[in-house]
Amino acid sequence: MGEQNLEKKRWFLAISGVVIMLILGTVYAWSVFVKPIVAMHGWEVKVVQRVFMLIIGVIGVSAALGGLLVDKKGPRFVAIIGALFYGGGVLLGGVALHMGNFWFLLFGYGLIAGIGNGLAYVVPIATLIRWFPDKRGMITGLAVMGFGFGAFFIGMIIPGLINKVGVANAFFILGAVYLIFNLLASSILKNPPAGWLPKGFTPPPTTVSAADSFSWNEAKRTRQWYMLWSMLFLNVTAGMGLLSKLSPMAQDVIKIAQKVDDPAKLAVLGGGVLATASIFNGLGRLFWAAVSDKIGRKGTYMVMFITQAILYILLPQITSVLIFTIIACYLLSCLGGGFAVMPSFTADTFGPTYIGRVYGFLLTAWGAAGVVGGFVFAEFNKEQSLFTAAGCLLVGFIIALMFKRPKHVSEYKK
Repeated sequence: MGEQNLEKKRWFLAISGVVIMLILGTVYAWSVFVKPIVAMHGWEVKVVQRVFMLIIGVIGVSAALGGLLVDKKGPRFVAIIGALFYGGGVLLGGVALHMGNFWFLLFGYGLIAGIGNGLAYVVPIATLIRWFPDKRGMITGLAVMGFGFGAFFIGMIIPGLINKVGVANAFFILGAVYLIFNLLASSILKNPPAGWLPKGFTPPPTTVSAADSFSWNEAKRTRQWYMLWSMLFLNVTAGMGLLSKLSPMAQDVIKIAQKVDDPAKLAVLGGGVLATASIFNGLGRLFWAAVSDKIGRKGTYMVMFITQAILYILLPQITSVLIFTIIACYLLSCLGGGFAVMPSFTADTFGPTYIGRVYGFLLTAWGAAGVVGGFVFAEFNKEQSLFTAAGCLLVGFIIALMFKRPKHVSEYKK
């Protein structure tokens, strides 16, 4: 295949990767379903939140498996398996809600859909990093932007859909749509030819080359891998905790500020805040990825950590819906930005050759953070939750400040 055809092909693959991530990102809209599920079955809010904690925890673990498989079996195989599990798990979630069986909801949506989401998540990132070594920050930002925008579309569509067909039927409709479009997008993914580089591109000396890339066994011997894991964990703990309760928190502010008492209207307005903030979860991925290309991955994480910590401390005092929404937009932009910058941060530090495994295992931080963040925001009151998030971010700032790339690759090679 000619150079020009490969150039066109990689942009077509980028579109497919964004479609996959858009569908997978719908998992972030769970808070829109919480109150309708509670109203339907009478389960406690904190019990329903455990479904979100489980699916995020499973995603992180299965992403590590996806990273292993994508290096062995190729992107198409792993993405298709992930699509089948995620779409099937959402359909099973609809069955569980129709039956009124919470444990089956945990199994279908929490476990099965979580496995599929995690398996598929790492595939577009690992594949596009190999196709775009010359645009590493931009392309990972574009890919994970799709993941961030998934919650935006669901936040806009689902409240009205639930009012028309009910929450169980909404799951059936979503599961079918996810399955069809994910399978179509997954079927065309493939890696570039071995040794391929875009015409005229030479890897810069500030990154680890493909030839000098760390394998997973080599990367895990470095302290830098654990520092990156901790930075992702702390950023996601704060962001995922907020995301899991954003719609109910927004409804509380709206209820006081605008004196709205109708639960259905509050749900729609709270979903609107979630949808608006989710736009910035997506846009922030492109924005912070672009910033990281200018000031570096480390500097970008430092800025995100310190500014978020300040805003989490201020958030309990906010009574204005507009100011609450603006702060939520910024905080979710940083959540998305952390996901956008970390693949490039990892590839710059350890090289692109084994990025599937190295970054896949690093994504266990996402799963752990989803559980911890969800637990903190479910079990603690609002002030305690937000101050705990701020503390996590301050620790993350210190770790980012101390980070230095490995200087001698040969020390870790055996």
